[in-house]
Amino acid sequence: MKSFLQRVAHCFLLLIAFAPAARATLDPDRIREIAAMLPPHATSLGQSITNRAAWHDILVYHPDLTNVIALAVKDAATPLPDQPDSLYLEYSRDGNRTDYQKVAAARRDRIAVFTLAECLEDKGRFIGPLQDTIAAFCAERTWVLPAHDGKLENFNGQSTDIDLDDAMYAAELATANYLLGNRLSSKTRKLILDNLERRVFAPYRAAVNGGRPEFWWMNGSNNWDAVCLDGVTGAALATYDSPAERAWYIAAAEKYIGSYLAGGFTPDGYCVEGLGYWNYGFGNFALMSENIRRATGGQLDLLARPQAAQPALFGLRSEILNGVYTSIADCNPDTAPSPPLTRYLAGRFALPGNMYFPVWHADRFSYLIYYEVFKLFMPQAMPALPVRGDVTAFPWRTWFPDAGVLICRPGPRAEAQFAVAIKGRNNGVNHGHNDAGSFSVVVGKQMVICDPGGEVYTARTFGSHRYDSEVLNSFGHAVPIVAGQLQSKGKAAQAVLLATNFSTAGDGIVFDLRSAYPVSDLLKLERTFIFRRGASPMLQVRDDVAFASPENYESALITWGEIRRVSDNELEISDRGSAVRVSIDTQGHPFHLRQEVINENTENGRKPIHLGIVLNDKISSAAVMLRISPAKSN
Repeated sequence: MKSFLQRVAHCFLLLIAFAPAARATLDPDRIREIAAMLPPHATSLGQSITNRAAWHDILVYHPDLTNVIALAVKDAATPLPDQPDSLYLEYSRDGNRTDYQKVAAARRDRIAVFTLAECLEDKGRFIGPLQDTIAAFCAERTWVLPAHDGKLENFNGQSTDIDLDDAMYAAELATANYLLGNRLSSKTRKLILDNLERRVFAPYRAAVNGGRPEFWWMNGSNNWDAVCLDGVTGAALATYDSPAERAWYIAAAEKYIGSYLAGGFTPDGYCVEGLGYWNYGFGNFALMSENIRRATGGQLDLLARPQAAQPALFGLRSEILNGVYTSIADCNPDTAPSPPLTRYLAGRFALPGNMYFPVWHADRFSYLIYYEVFKLFMPQAMPALPVRGDVTAFPWRTWFPDAGVLICRPGPRAEAQFAVAIKGRNNGVNHGHNDAGSFSVVVGKQMVICDPGGEVYTARTFGSHRYDSEVLNSFGHAVPIVAGQLQSKGKAAQAVLLATNFSTAGDGIVFDLRSAYPVSDLLKLERTFIFRRGASPMLQVRDDVAFASPENYESALITWGEIRRVSDNELEISDRGSAVRVSIDTQGHPFHLRQEVINENTENGRKPIHLGIVLNDKISSAAVMLRISPAKSN
């Protein structure tokens, strides 16, 4: 047992060892403050396998976890998926990132499956398969994904960077080591610690202290900042016994996480990267926050920062209707808020019991540490934080004024299940599309007029040809084509808010879209949305356009469904049992319809259809009005 003076001296030496080499980034006084909050040993969010009472209770409360044991039995009988160098190099050859990532995820998942299954039953039968998996993992050239290693510097051993998967692999291995302890062989435990130090801890300390340039994500404004910080911090908390060492990593997380909260969200809490990246980025932020909160005995709570309060409600507030959520930006249209994350945030913010919270059942899963905190070891009572987002208007609408995004719902106890989502702001945000002024329409449980979401990622997705994709450029969104031009990319291409009008009877919003189009003689382009609730709900979309000299003009709708022309000026669009009726009014200008399949590889696997409403002749000015209302499908 070390004396008090010995412990103080040890902490002092560690502080010197961790002191900045070239840039003063972390405050030694703050590190000492945090160290005083920490217990004298490593911590993780779960319970050691030796705490059999805790794991017994988990199976009692979560009998569905027998599925995890069944998965482990199946995995143990199946060879580890092969991951040859040629698979890694596929991205640098042809831009395909999917093949490698599928195999990498299947290998990574086994760590969580084998660890949880062993903790649940404690019979030793999954230790061997787990140790084999860990050995294979630690034999890989790099944990950095090929899509994040374009110059192959990590693959070739010329650099040791930290990316999303690299950080989370560290958290997985550290958590498995913490939970299983001496159930793992001394060789495996040393292998884990050596790889954590070489691949993650050493390069991270150097980046913070000035021994190498900071990783770009450390001051980034997107999900990378939260995910990488969570992985590195979680791994450190589960690995180091020294309070001073753990305090250093917490202080670094406390410093760098502000970039994510400030840049990943507009001040009203809107996640500019879309719902899928809210699940990912904010989910990891919440996980890190809870990990630190428990490690410090509740004395340090990052989720209590005022900047985190409104982003915490984004998942809840982004529902359009009946479990259908916004698919704006690089998002899978089938995405919903993560059930375990939503459940956790509901507890932290004491949200009303009648709010929608999806149910989560045990199934295939990726991250062990995420599963632990949000599913297994959720405290029954947690300190409640103040709700800062507007949830009182939830039955009627969600309005994100800083993001320019409006969701109009039918209101409580409405018979007609008809709702819309309207997208404003600009075309220059992380993971954003060229979609200023676009909209989608939900009837029942289907997004009949759709935002098709993102494409399956390739090298093109994040390269100079990103907007060659017809689901990422404005051809894949319900916005006009002006003088033959699609919308421009970048922050200058905006849907400028002109007016709003909200009431229980209906909502209205007006945008000026001129700056979104590279058309010099475009004098006016105002798009007016009027949403009407009640027994006969309706969305009216009116474009008022004027040019200095005559130009071509067309409006558009996007759908995955079937399009049927009912009359010269009326359409019916149906999808999976839901339908809308569309009335077209061009104020006498003759028009025709142009229907084109968007042949891109989309996240949900469906091919959207671009339906152009094309004025036949060039015009100097025009008003094009679409009235959309629910209809019975055939």
